[in-house]
Amino acid sequence: MQKHLKPLRVIISLFFLITASLIFIDFREFFSESFISGFLSLQFAPSVMRFIHILGISFFGFLFILLLTALFGRVYCSTICPLGIFQDVISWISKKVRRKKRPYSYSPPRNKLRYSLLAVTVIFLLFGSVLALNLLDPYSNFGRFFTYFAKPVAVWVNNNLTGIVGGYTLYRVSIPPIPWQTAVFPALMLVLVVGLSYKYGRLYCNTICPVGTFLGLISKYSLFRIRIGEKCTGCAHCVRVCKSSCIDFKTKGIDFTRCVNCMNCLRVCEAVRYRYSGAPALQRVSVSSEANEKTDKSKRQFLLMVVASLLGLKSIASAANSRQTTTNRARRRNQGDEPEMSRESTIPENRQNPVSPPGSVSIEKFNKSCTACGLCVSECPGHVLQPSFMEYGLIGFMQPHMDFRSGFCNFDCTKCGEICPTGAIQPLTVEKKHRTQTGVAIFIQENCIVFVDHTDCGACSEHCPTRAVDMVPFTGNLHIPEVTENICIGCGACEYACPVEPYKAIYVEGNPRHELADRPEHEKLEQPDTEDFPF
Repeated sequence: MQKHLKPLRVIISLFFLITASLIFIDFREFFSESFISGFLSLQFAPSVMRFIHILGISFFGFLFILLLTALFGRVYCSTICPLGIFQDVISWISKKVRRKKRPYSYSPPRNKLRYSLLAVTVIFLLFGSVLALNLLDPYSNFGRFFTYFAKPVAVWVNNNLTGIVGGYTLYRVSIPPIPWQTAVFPALMLVLVVGLSYKYGRLYCNTICPVGTFLGLISKYSLFRIRIGEKCTGCAHCVRVCKSSCIDFKTKGIDFTRCVNCMNCLRVCEAVRYRYSGAPALQRVSVSSEANEKTDKSKRQFLLMVVASLLGLKSIASAANSRQTTTNRARRRNQGDEPEMSRESTIPENRQNPVSPPGSVSIEKFNKSCTACGLCVSECPGHVLQPSFMEYGLIGFMQPHMDFRSGFCNFDCTKCGEICPTGAIQPLTVEKKHRTQTGVAIFIQENCIVFVDHTDCGACSEHCPTRAVDMVPFTGNLHIPEVTENICIGCGACEYACPVEPYKAIYVEGNPRHELADRPEHEKLEQPDTEDFPF
């Protein structure tokens, strides 16, 4: 029975890894919103955030993981956490490539570093900030890896196969590129996780990950644990396969705060058993004070480099956004007959507040509960949700905001609220979504084609779903946009459709707290659902 525990764990972990990967990569909308929400309810950090901010039955996953850990140890890290399983895949590849007879060995715990990172994360949460959790949470990092890097590759493969397969089996899919400045940190984290996993197994889980450190505190008192019996001959086979490097064969001790119950040791030695502990006492490992003081300077330097990257890129974010805007505009112009102004607009958009997703209630609440996993960015059919750089400030780094240069918020779409695992975006009915005012359109007459070139345009009005933007008489036979603020919902269709560059003639100013818009007198427009939108 003991030897079957590892195959069982592998089967369960592969299910969670493959399903989580497909959810973030899914560009065919294969998974339903209810399935995504139910599947991700077992992810620890998102479930904790739901518990803190919603206090509903949706925090079941959080309690389930705590109970599971108290009974069986850190099985969450080895069977449910997608980033933990991803590290196991990298370790397996490393074993095949390196072919080392002794891939792992015991190493003392880096308690100062891991408990410091856990303390910083908790302190941030107590002060109402999820920044530290955003940067270190394993689920959120996994989500960003697959949203920012894996999904574009999958779409590229799909688009290249469409011409080969033919028919309607495959069809081309377009997704806007992720702004490079927001992809720097996930790229660095990916290098860190892959590098540590390739050489050291579960070092990331037991040194940097605050979820692993927290569950380790509970795991050392779990009812079922790995035990080394009296039959042990000191062969150290268990040590050589321990990805957590937590077994010291000299003292026959196991550091249960780092053991993730991978069950590798059960497969190589009959003296090692997974059984009821009988008592909550910790089987301690004797570690010299000198060993405890050892730190990996290269890893600290890597973390410092990450922080330096975040601080150093702020000065060039606006330039990168400007280049992205020009690229998007050129792409849409090539697809249709978008009107072009005779000269560039000159008055900048005076945007004071970003636009947070509908259902987030307010920017402040959103910043306190979103872990920036990127799921809504990946699943957004209008591609309007994009990771932020400094739109919310450093506190909201990588949290999604409504980028109306990349897309617009579909009038009838409520998907982001239905799939959000943390409750940062709450579910809305279609009727309530129609009246949720995330922001208000602001018109800059001096930038408008009608004002500058005395020619017809009206793109913003044509694509406004509530008729908040209407064309009124201007001069002669010309009409110019006018905004009725009380029925505007801030969907951004007007801003996305506006052909003016580099500064829009109409843009959406975000509401710090979402309001309830009045019902429009006119019926909504049927928004076109083509790649050539808006022209």
